[in-house]
Amino acid sequence: MFEKLAGVEDRFVELERLMSDPVVLGNRDAYQKYLREHAEISDLVTVFRRYREAVQEKRENEALLRDPDPEIREMAEEEAQRLETLVLELETELNLLLIPKDPNDGKNVILEIRAGTGGDEAALFAGDLFRMYVRFAENAGWKVEILDANEPDVGGFKEVVAMIQGRGVYSIMKYESGTHRVQRVPTTEAQGRIHTSAVTVAVLPEAEEVDVHVDEKDLRVDTYRSQGAGGQHVNTTDSAVRITHLPTGIVVQCQDEKSQHKNKAKAMQVLRAKIYDAMEQEQTAKRSAERKEQVGTGDRSGRIRTYNFPQGRVTDHRIGLTLYRLDAILAGDIQPLVDALRTHYQAEALQHGRR
Repeated sequence: MFEKLAGVEDRFVELERLMSDPVVLGNRDAYQKYLREHAEISDLVTVFRRYREAVQEKRENEALLRDPDPEIREMAEEEAQRLETLVLELETELNLLLIPKDPNDGKNVILEIRAGTGGDEAALFAGDLFRMYVRFAENAGWKVEILDANEPDVGGFKEVVAMIQGRGVYSIMKYESGTHRVQRVPTTEAQGRIHTSAVTVAVLPEAEEVDVHVDEKDLRVDTYRSQGAGGQHVNTTDSAVRITHLPTGIVVQCQDEKSQHKNKAKAMQVLRAKIYDAMEQEQTAKRSAERKEQVGTGDRSGRIRTYNFPQGRVTDHRIGLTLYRLDAILAGDIQPLVDALRTHYQAEALQHGRR
């Protein structure tokens, strides 16, 4: 590991030299390329330098443990435990930084929430989940833009699609993909019985044109009038757009804007994300067949979380974590869940890396 990290540090020093070169400074594309690479390895080099210093300090302290002066030996013994802990902590941090990064982590996301089993209650809970994510995003300083929504008369959503833009959104939101189950007594339930409903959440990394090439001849574009809750028309022109990708059968639509051109552009964003996600899922399935175990793939077929209202608890079934703070979580405070999931999957990735 030391040799590999020394090589990374050499590259880091070289990049700093290149970025101060007048020729590179005059070439915007080259400078931006070196700047990105410099930023990508900056944390790793910083921790490696601290680790190397700590190891050296530990060696020097070990020599003092053999000093003939008892006072010096006593001070060295007190310092030994601190240095041992520091070296282990920095070693763990280095191992985490050396885990191959998900290339999608820095991307914006397309968030899709769909009501599943449970009828009106599922639609209402889909609305609760969407508000939870919007509040979480706002607290993180991200931008949320609704691309398409199907709102029943009872409230909530049968389906809602939104773009979330911000720094590292996918790296945090990717753990939310899956089936979310709710257990609560509906307001219409006279007997006070608890009903179980389900909502599916999909978090797709935004795909640029360079990620996915979509040929216009492979598309069927239909236009229609935008509709509001209950099916009433909210627009007098055919501004809503539905796009079908003929090779894959993927269908997307957008009716949020009054402009047909804008709706088509947004629908294309969703379409590219879905095609890109399908490609990623196919690759993941191939890797899974080779090593049967997947780490953090966000399998949407499985139930990932239960929100139990009578008990005020949220349980994430992937890691066996239960938190009795349902109200805070639905108010947007999902960071404890995100942190626990990230730690779990990082630990699994480290374990796989050591095999």
